[in-house]
Amino acid sequence: MFGPVTLVIVVLGIMLLFSIIKIVPQGYEFTIENFGRYTRTLKPGIAFLTPFVEAVGRRVNMMERVFDVPQQDVITKDNVNVKVDGIVFTQVIDAALAAYRVDNLDNAITQLAMTNLRTVVGAMELDEVLSQRDAINSRLLNVIDHATSPWGVKVNRIEIKDLKPPHDITDSMARQMKAERERRALIIEADGEKQAAVARAEGQKQAAVLEAEGRKEAAFRDAEARERSAEAEARATDMVSQAISKGDVNAINYFVAQKYVEAFGKFADSNNTKTLILPADMSSLAGTIGGISELIKSVATDPVKPAPARKA
Repeated sequence: MFGPVTLVIVVLGIMLLFSIIKIVPQGYEFTIENFGRYTRTLKPGIAFLTPFVEAVGRRVNMMERVFDVPQQDVITKDNVNVKVDGIVFTQVIDAALAAYRVDNLDNAITQLAMTNLRTVVGAMELDEVLSQRDAINSRLLNVIDHATSPWGVKVNRIEIKDLKPPHDITDSMARQMKAERERRALIIEADGEKQAAVARAEGQKQAAVLEAEGRKEAAFRDAEARERSAEAEARATDMVSQAISKGDVNAINYFVAQKYVEAFGKFADSNNTKTLILPADMSSLAGTIGGISELIKSVATDPVKPAPARKA
């Protein structure tokens, strides 16, 4: 059996052993103090301390942590009261500075984020605050990270979690957005009508151009036809003139028959004519036409044959 003295010695030995051997978990660092003065920092793993001289000072969390920035009222540059809150992501990179350079590190980071959030948002107008959250986050990150650097803390990210304008401002913004959308719809509709009118005018222009080209082509064809008809008439007249110069009576009958037929056709086409009376010498017209045919045959077969001499 162990006596009381032995038990006391065993208990003291166990306590001494635990005070000498220290195990630092992953994600933490321990500061070591020598009679209350910082001497070194223990990394994760097992470490041995000098008994009765060295002791653990602070247990510092080295993992990234998240701080909620409480909601607060902020007056913007254009005198609008908005409610703003946020969230901050920080990480201790120097355990000694975080342990001995600032008291109550968590509260210090929270208060620093709140004051800088009021400063940054208060220097901007409401429209800028609503539309430039990324710029606000970037400015807050630079300011807070610079302020926490002496504490051995790195600010990784900061985000505005919620931003609430007053209800009357929200209603005005909703009406403004509705009016803006209606304006855009009217502009799009007017632009569509404009494009349709331009397309119709372009179609009418092309149709007019095609129609003018058609009239031009038709006029050209008519002129060509008239030119060919005139050439044929000229050739016929020349042939008849040659026949007349040679003393052919049928050539003279050709012109007489032509005028006779034209006059008779106009007489038959008259609107006032109810009764058509044929002339008595209709047979002479037939004889004249027969003579014309003979004239054409004679010219075609022997255009250079001299005409017979006429008797006195």
